[in-house]
Amino acid sequence: MHILVNGTDTEIVPGTTLDRLIETLGLTGQRLAVEVNEELVPRSRFPVYPLSVADKVEIIQAVGGG
Repeated sequence: MHILVNGTDTEIVPGTTLDRLIETLGLTGQRLAVEVNEELVPRSRFPVYPLSVADKVEIIQAVGGG
């Protein structure tokens, strides 16, 4: 099934959760904010948040600096 991740068409397996998507993208362990269809999803929901066809996912990485 297809979803948009940061504006890029992405194919995922049906039943994929946000946690699994993040793992697939190699972003595990990083500080992230994630929106699905313009709604912020709390990190505690990543393991149980199922993605659906045509979802629009925005992943923002926190970057430290100084």
